[in-house]
Amino acid sequence: MPTPLSPEALRRAPKVVLHDHLDGGLRPQTVIELAESSGHQGLPTTDPVELGNWFRDNANSGSLVRYLEGFAHTCGVMQDEAALVRVASEAAQDLAADGVVYAEIRYAPELFTEKGLSLEQAVEAVQEGFRQGEAASGNRIKVGTLLCAMRQNDGWQRIADLVVKYRDQGVVGFDIAGPELGFPADRELPAFEYLREQNAHFTIHAGEADGPESIWRAVQHCGAERLGHGVRIAEDIKDDQVGHLAAYVRDRRIALEMCPTSNIQTGAVASLAEHPIKRLADLGFRVTVNTDNRLMSDCSMSGEFGVVVDQFGFGWDDLHRFTVDAADALFLPLDERKALIENVINPGYADLKA
Repeated sequence: MPTPLSPEALRRAPKVVLHDHLDGGLRPQTVIELAESSGHQGLPTTDPVELGNWFRDNANSGSLVRYLEGFAHTCGVMQDEAALVRVASEAAQDLAADGVVYAEIRYAPELFTEKGLSLEQAVEAVQEGFRQGEAASGNRIKVGTLLCAMRQNDGWQRIADLVVKYRDQGVVGFDIAGPELGFPADRELPAFEYLREQNAHFTIHAGEADGPESIWRAVQHCGAERLGHGVRIAEDIKDDQVGHLAAYVRDRRIALEMCPTSNIQTGAVASLAEHPIKRLADLGFRVTVNTDNRLMSDCSMSGEFGVVVDQFGFGWDDLHRFTVDAADALFLPLDERKALIENVINPGYADLKA
């Protein structure tokens, strides 16, 4: 009979992460130690348990703006190469310990240049950290990098240039992050046109703090291959009648990078019971489960699996499907995605379901 969906079994399940922010996943103890060594001021506490609770409580405000305030501290301690190497290495190790076999981790290089690092130095330090973390985890995980432009800032092209420059060194794609409302995805269209010309991949945060109009711009104007969150696509579905935009997203198999705990914290949905993940899955959308910010949301991939299992009654077949859909949406060559699914994911779930 199938293995019960216990916390331990969920940790053993092979997982794929499409949406995880590097600067939102630090260990509290690491924040404290890096603040001390770098001279960063203003931490609310130097007790790691209390600091973790502070990040979580601040994130539970129901506001994306408040949710983002904790990043002043995490980014504040990530301003030199040694710190970036450490944080990236620990991120890979922590995800591997939670059963993640492949993760695409994203960050905005411009956030790490306040003390003189160049964009290139920031990227190279993070890449070194990921490689160290993979090795330290016994190569049980592979990490790909997404570079983010901040949508409230100008200069998206320079980040797109970095994606192309470093794509043979583990950078697999581009994203825009930051406040969605008021900063549409098509504000700097030439960056996306350049990425397409260069055969580069990109996802776009859309449908989190703004509604279907934001998703439409991301998909139809920019050509997004995936949607960061995308939770508000449900507003284009009435009584199971799928609207034209929602049908386009579904029928083109555009993956939804959903982050259940974070979606509640930022106010994208009012409660877990109202989260549309099951409805969208039942209607055939390419749904995936992700962490977003492990420190801010006090979450893990196995924990997020547990959340949706408890709330919606998902079983091993559902989690298997979400994981395969995530793997198939990775910004990797087809043969690598097939090998990951056939050699790692399918056998892992077969054992759990046997």
